[in-house]
Amino acid sequence: MKFNPVYVGLEAEEYDRTYKDKTLLRRIFTYFSPYKRYMLIVVIFLTISSLTTSFIPFITSAAINNIESSKNVTYLVFLIVLIFTFNILSFVFNYYRQINSAKAIANVVLDLRGDATKSILDHDLSFFDRNPIGKIVSRINTDSRDFGQTVELLIEVISSLVIMIIIIILLTIINAVLTLYMLLAIPLFFIVALSYRKYARKMTLLGQRALASVNSFVKESFSGIQIAKTFRQEEKLYSQFNEVNIQSYKVNLKRAFILNAIFPSLGIVQGIITTILVYLGGNFLIFNTINVGEFNMFLQSLNLLFFPLLTIASFWPQFQSGLSSSERIFAIIDTPPAVIQSDNIVPSKLKGEIEFQNLTFNYDENIKVFDNFNLKIKPGESLAIVGHTGAGKSSLANLLARFYEFQKGDILIDGISIKKYNLKEYRKQIGIIPQVPFLFADTVENNINYGCSSTTCEDVISALDKAGGSEWVDSLPNGLNTLVGERGSLLSMGQRQLVAFARVLLEDPSILILDEATASVDPFTETRIQDALEKTIEGRTSIVIAHRLWTVRHVDRIIVLDKGKIIEEGNHTELMKRKGYYAELYNTYFRHQSLKYIEEMGKI
Repeated sequence: MKFNPVYVGLEAEEYDRTYKDKTLLRRIFTYFSPYKRYMLIVVIFLTISSLTTSFIPFITSAAINNIESSKNVTYLVFLIVLIFTFNILSFVFNYYRQINSAKAIANVVLDLRGDATKSILDHDLSFFDRNPIGKIVSRINTDSRDFGQTVELLIEVISSLVIMIIIIILLTIINAVLTLYMLLAIPLFFIVALSYRKYARKMTLLGQRALASVNSFVKESFSGIQIAKTFRQEEKLYSQFNEVNIQSYKVNLKRAFILNAIFPSLGIVQGIITTILVYLGGNFLIFNTINVGEFNMFLQSLNLLFFPLLTIASFWPQFQSGLSSSERIFAIIDTPPAVIQSDNIVPSKLKGEIEFQNLTFNYDENIKVFDNFNLKIKPGESLAIVGHTGAGKSSLANLLARFYEFQKGDILIDGISIKKYNLKEYRKQIGIIPQVPFLFADTVENNINYGCSSTTCEDVISALDKAGGSEWVDSLPNGLNTLVGERGSLLSMGQRQLVAFARVLLEDPSILILDEATASVDPFTETRIQDALEKTIEGRTSIVIAHRLWTVRHVDRIIVLDKGKIIEEGNHTELMKRKGYYAELYNTYFRHQSLKYIEEMGKI
């Protein structure tokens, strides 16, 4: 098959999978099972509404026959009132059917989005490294919406089926021979409609991927809007957006052509069948085997029949949209998390003894970060990790926090494998302060008590004081209730770091991990945090990824990593005496931060 450049970048995600139609339908129905009451009401009102709609041609025929023969005015008025009443009742029954149908569909979409979100939250960080957030969001929002619309179509099909059965019965009563001719032609509708099925499924899937690419690009672009403006790349950004947007336009336009071509094709079949039946009915009129009122009723009923028939015939190709949407959602629900518990031990207060045993880990299959790595940290010990970029410093912290799963070996906390601990309870005792803090678009207080919602305002202030001081909060417009903006953009970097620091300290973790929490703050704030940090790490197992002089001078032990291996360890004084790798690092990166060095440089 010839390659189409329009489809570049629309390949399946790594977690995508293919389901049989029966499997998808079975799972879809399981989501509706808790809402049987709504569906029962839908079926009842659907049946009543279909009956009232189907009997209208019969009453109309009686009115025409009355005009042609007896011309009984009273009877004619009665029939007109009856037609009006049936139309009103059909509207009322259909209204209540739509209300309950909407409730059932909304609840199913709610459950689907909930299950998809829960599945995503259970994944480790490697899942998000490999899959763009925008595409994940598209599956939860856009695909679930498309699924809901398709379920509405399914209910319409059920309604159409009921109407069709009733009308066929009425047509048979009117004229069995004409009805037989019409029934013989019905398979043509389904042959034409099903010929679109394969292409409809394929183009729908590609259309959804194209839309997900647009969502992903927009999310990433606006997240980095400051960089784009700094380097004056707005036009380039728009040009790149145009590419993915036009791709989505072309793919979804082809999808629309296929789905919308179904009805004109079926309309041609309808026109041919109607022409044949009118011709045959005219002959019956000539030979007086059917009267004008009956023939009119037959034609009206036939028109009423064609609409549900078209709906049913076109259902399966259009239903591919819902099946592909549900397939994409179920794929993300069914993707197992990489980080798995082997037991469910709920730890009490951890002592903080950490041991890495023969650890092997890699982000990529071809590049190992650690190979048979060993390290033991005593309870209450403070450990600094230094080394060049890519040495594995942050990877150790990520593995300890169970953000990633290691391939071989083990990590023991207080003599127990971290795989055996209840994941949520274990993480309560791990405090991580990143180099670049992330704040939610909420108040200062809610960002600090994010993990401890039951805390009081006094607890929050106390945590801030421990983190380096709370007096800066008084200068904010609404104090602790001040909204910090998206990612904390309305606060300074120093204030954001203080909030992140206080958020961790409020939980009082047994093990503290600091990815150089002072690297991105001003010297004044750094001094305040360092003073608070010195008290905080005392008696608490602490792992510090070091970039600053203060860190390497105030810890119990330093290890030097290079390509995932420990090449040196000891305290600052011991390592400097060896004049090895650490001494070189210190003189290159750390020494210029010392007061002695600054004073010496000032004399030059």
